[in-house]
Parts: sequence; structure tokens; C-alpha cells
Amino acid sequence: MNIVTLLPFIVLIGAMFLMTRSAKNKQRAAAQMRNEMQPGTGVRTIGGLYATVKEVNDDTVVLEIASGVHALFAKNAIGAVLEDSEFDRIVNGHVDDSLDGGIKGDELPVVPDSPEGLEPIDLGKKADAKPSADGGTAAAKPGGTPAAKPDDTPESKAEDAKSDDEDGPATK
Repeated sequence: MNIVTLLPFIVLIGAMFLMTRSAKNKQRAAAQMRNEMQPGTGVRTIGGLYATVKEVNDDTVVLEIASGVHALFAKNAIGAVLEDSEFDRIVNGHVDDSLDGGIKGDELPVVPDSPEGLEPIDLGKKADAKPSADGGTAAAKPGGTPAAKPDDTPESKAEDAKSDDEDGPATK
């Protein structure tokens, strides 16, 4: 056999070896992280639940979700063991001012409680136009009835001019 024909197979086997090796390293690191859990540390589960470790067993861990609320989880359900400062920042909203470049408490962005004062965003959508009974188009209301015609349509101007001829000039 020629070495050129074996080269793709050798590269494929080498790539598979490297991929399985990195996956095993990740699994080993995750298992080590789960084994280093101690009561009192903050954790995040794979479902995104933040809790405090109360008790560690062989395959399970008891987490305190809220004050006095305990739940039993499998160790494999722990996604990350958090540092105390990070857990406190996420759960309690406390910001550590000693960190360089950290956001100070008075510099946090203000989120409005109501939409007042916010500018509307143009999404590029146009109102649905349906033909009205008189042949023009009027935007449809949600109930299916056409919207009222504005007073400045050609038909309303013609009616106003006709009434002006009969009654005299309009005082608008």
C-alpha cells in the first residue's frame, strides 16, 4: 500500500484521539469540581438554579434554594461551583467595590418602571390595508371593521364644497 492512501486514515484516527482526549479532560475537571463542593458554597445547577450547598453525599447533594427550603440533587446536576463573591453578586445583587473596573452601586444602569418616555422603534412593518366599501383603502381594525375615514379625503372635501355652495361659506 502506498502511504498517500493511508494518510487520510491516519489523520482521521489522530483527530478522533484528540477529540476524545479533550472530552475526557473536561469530564475529569467537572468531576473534580463536583467532588470539591463543601457545605456553604454557592452553586449553579445545569438548569440554572442558584443555591447553597448544605450537605454532600456520595452521589447526591442537598441544596438550600431559599431560607429553609432544601432540595436533593444528583451531583451530576451541578453545573458550576461559584466563588463566594460571584454567588453573592448574582443571588443578592451585591457588587464588590474592591474589584478593579467593577461597577459601583451608584453607576448601575437605570431601568424604567413604565414605557413612558421611551421612543417607539420602527420595525418596518406597514399597517394592513383593506379595500373599504367606497372603493378606497382603510386600515382594518382588529374586529374586522374598517377604520373611520379621515376628514381630508377627496369625498369629504367634495361634500364640504357642495354644502358651502348651498349654505354659504363654512366657518371652520
